[in-house]
Amino acid sequence: MRRISLTFAVILTAAAGPALAQQCGGDYGTWLNGVLDEARASGVGERGLSALSGARYSKRVISRDRGQGVFAQSFLKFSGRMVSSNRLTVGKQHLKTYASQFAAAESEYGVPGAVITGFWGLETDFGAVQGDFNTINALATLAYDCRRPQLFRPQLIAAGQLVDRGDLPLSQMVGAWAGEIGQTQFLPGDYLRFGVDADGDGRVDLKGSKADVIASTANFIRGLGWRAGEPWLEEVRVSDGVPWQEADLYISHPRSQWQAWGVARRDGSPLPGDNLAASLVLPMGRNGPAFLAYPNFRIYLEWNQSAVYTVTAAYFATRLAGARKVDPGKGVTPLSIDQVKALQQRLASRGYDVGKIDGIIGANTRAAVKAEQIRLGLPPDSYPTAELLQRL
Repeated sequence: MRRISLTFAVILTAAAGPALAQQCGGDYGTWLNGVLDEARASGVGERGLSALSGARYSKRVISRDRGQGVFAQSFLKFSGRMVSSNRLTVGKQHLKTYASQFAAAESEYGVPGAVITGFWGLETDFGAVQGDFNTINALATLAYDCRRPQLFRPQLIAAGQLVDRGDLPLSQMVGAWAGEIGQTQFLPGDYLRFGVDADGDGRVDLKGSKADVIASTANFIRGLGWRAGEPWLEEVRVSDGVPWQEADLYISHPRSQWQAWGVARRDGSPLPGDNLAASLVLPMGRNGPAFLAYPNFRIYLEWNQSAVYTVTAAYFATRLAGARKVDPGKGVTPLSIDQVKALQQRLASRGYDVGKIDGIIGANTRAAVKAEQIRLGLPPDSYPTAELLQRL
């Protein structure tokens, strides 16, 4: 479920230099020889080069890359399915069973066990479903494809380096369709950079070692900028007096300001009147669930750029930490995928950059919706409704 993190890909792309001049498409054999030359120049040894030389193109990977419709679901539908009673039960059991490993990880990296466990559960059901795609083939396919080669080519080179290092035999280089490996779905570059041998067996095993999975995931999350001791997401209650145009993941105010605007904790008690920055997130508009997202929520966006996934993952972690089931709000009827596509087409015809017409309410679509809500005199909560679609 995780989408590619840009952090390590950007580092490797910058280091690769001119070798990426002809980075995708064309004759596959010629392209692969270019990859091998680049890998050799990057220090990949014979074992890694041998693994890369056998990379094959996979139409199955391309099919999965083009069909991520799950992210078009509403927050309540997606979170209701993903944050199931079984996942909550198993997650809480894991927090108890591996309490000492979680405590060590939090002491070393500052990341709470509930946050690690939330990713662990959503990504692979705690290691039960790690994927059946050949990692080398998946990364080669996505690197050869001309949609995002700058992201996947560095990961393909990193996969060769991972084979060289010997943490996993080539036969275990199997995982998700986008090249992620292990119980919390690390891309090869992240595996190399953040993997921790917590059980002391001389290798980083993110497929089989629970200790390595917990410590490595904590290390990765810290590497993305986690701030120890601070919250990440909190469900809140909003009043009708909130200036809806301020409800935006990319707008933040001190909690004292949100308090003054009528935002309270879920139980109705006042928010702390301090200066901790927070964004008001309304995943289904002003009539749906409401959350304050704190600076640590940015780590979820680094992990996966889908709004519905990030809010769900952060919400799952709060549930594991003891929060109640989300309040569905006053009742919201989401637009269908086809209705959202129609909305995106109408917004695009008015000059807005909504990105791909895909039925997914992403950041660009929300920004355009807000602008049109303001123009039309509707409450600017950035969430599309049937009324807005009709007005357009």
